[in-house]
Amino acid sequence: MTLHDDEPHGASHNARLNSLRAGVLGANDGIVSVAALVLGVVGSGASASAILTAGLAATVSGAASMALGEYVSVSAQRDSERMMIAKETRELAELPEPEHEELVSMLSSYGMNTTTAETAAQEIAAKDRLLEAHLRLEMGIDGEDLTNPWHAAFWSAVSFLAGAALPLISVFFAPMEMAAAVVAIITLVALAVTGYVSARLANTDATHSMLRLVFGGALGLAITYGIGVAFGGVIG
Repeated sequence: MTLHDDEPHGASHNARLNSLRAGVLGANDGIVSVAALVLGVVGSGASASAILTAGLAATVSGAASMALGEYVSVSAQRDSERMMIAKETRELAELPEPEHEELVSMLSSYGMNTTTAETAAQEIAAKDRLLEAHLRLEMGIDGEDLTNPWHAAFWSAVSFLAGAALPLISVFFAPMEMAAAVVAIITLVALAVTGYVSARLANTDATHSMLRLVFGGALGLAITYGIGVAFGGVIG
């Protein structure tokens, strides 16, 4: 066992981390957007049924929007990656010498001397892994682990729904006279948790991440609640 056997490496690990970060961001979107809308409606003095209806509508439309946006984005990325894979495959077949020189150059850029890089390129070719090497070193693509747009859309919607459920559940069970305070507290605590999780995933400072999310969320909630209070009576 080597010193770093317990540390995961490779494109597939990075892809999983990116998926987890996307899930946390989706949950944040669900928490903030639905909580802000609910607080705005609460501030307007609307009835409990109107508040819940608005919250449910925001949850469903937000999840659908997140899923569609993620599907379109990841589909475009996947199409682009497939095009680059096809292009690199064609170049390896039609231009083997220039591609060999390019691989040697890329390996040399990592600190190998030319002789070592030449030997490494020949060994990669002997093991029929030229395409894999070019994709990873030249384009940062793992040809065996392309992102699935359907999976991305599904988990984006699920993470949004999970986040949105918190303000919805809190406003459903809270007494009307305390609804705004309960929703705000639950939302800010949830943002602190997601801030901590995202910081741990990114290996960054947790305190800074939590404070940034809580402050931003509190500002957004205050603005929408203030708009509800200011214009609710006028519109009503």
